[in-house]
Amino acid sequence: MSEGDSVGDSVHGKPSVVYRFFTRLGQIYQSWLDKSTPYTAVRWVVTLGLSFVYMIRVYLLQVDPSLMEDSDDGPSLPTKQNEEFRPFIRRLPEFKFWHSATKGILVAMVCTFFEAFNVPVFWPILVMYFIMLFCITMKRQIKHMIKYRYIPFTHGKRTYKGKEDAGKTFAS
Repeated sequence: MSEGDSVGDSVHGKPSVVYRFFTRLGQIYQSWLDKSTPYTAVRWVVTLGLSFVYMIRVYLLQVDPSLMEDSDDGPSLPTKQNEEFRPFIRRLPEFKFWHSATKGILVAMVCTFFEAFNVPVFWPILVMYFIMLFCITMKRQIKHMIKYRYIPFTHGKRTYKGKEDAGKTFAS
């Protein structure tokens, strides 16, 4: 391997200015994420505020297909009856969900500032696409739930059978 072949190295063997800039930017970003971790309520309020601002922006821009028709622009569940019951453990932690949701809202908001992303789409195609993705995803989830005998809803109070003759006395 010659000098400058590794990622971010310049010809002289030192990290390039661009590489150092983005590394430092990533460190600052991670530091802010680490500092925000204990403040769950504040993070969600900010995310809801961002989504509200995004909805207002979309409304003011009138990004709506019906209005644009005239324009041309973990762990597993028990599988046997005698296994110990373990409560459901989330596979997606709250922080990761919040982080992904906030990034999605910010990317969507930034996209509203550029005309190149204003692509007209026939809305029934989007509805059919959503239904198709929903069915494919739910089919996989339902197969997984059947495999591990997980039912996410209950039908009234569950009764347990004890020993057949326990507690019964007969007077002869």
